[in-house]
Amino acid sequence: MEQKWFNVGKIVNTHGIRGEVRVISKTDFADERYEPGNKLYIFTENNDEPVEVIVDTHRVHKSFDLLTFEGMPFIQDVEKFKGSLLKVPEEQLSELDEGEFYFHEIIGCKVVTEEDEEIGTIREILTTGANDVWVVKRKAGKDALIPYIDDIVKEIDVDEKRVIISLMEGLID
Repeated sequence: MEQKWFNVGKIVNTHGIRGEVRVISKTDFADERYEPGNKLYIFTENNDEPVEVIVDTHRVHKSFDLLTFEGMPFIQDVEKFKGSLLKVPEEQLSELDEGEFYFHEIIGCKVVTEEDEEIGTIREILTTGANDVWVVKRKAGKDALIPYIDDIVKEIDVDEKRVIISLMEGLID
């Protein structure tokens, strides 16, 4: 069976001269994913085979995750990874607690109201503040932004790719 890979981040730049890379995180569990000792796989544009790396250090700086990899202490070691994607194989995904979901399970879900009125399809997840915000592509008009909070998101069925929300006033204009 072909290996399935899940995107956990993108290396957007180097940081300093000590082999640190600046990552825009695409994972819901950054601390767990980037824990020192963990294996990540770097997919560069011009290489079919991913580069296996082991996280040496992880820290958060502004809105980026900064990582170093074992055996790559200098900027020269990691410059070639700029623009590359960080991925993990499917078997590295851990079992989730009830009520937790992976981004890839949520993206593509159809969003409907409790009255079964279709809002659109989740196309992206923003992890910027206290709670995630789901970007919902609507049939017409601009995208709707749905905060992932209990008051609004009532039910998630990843098997049916369906999310039921409580439509609060002003949520969708």
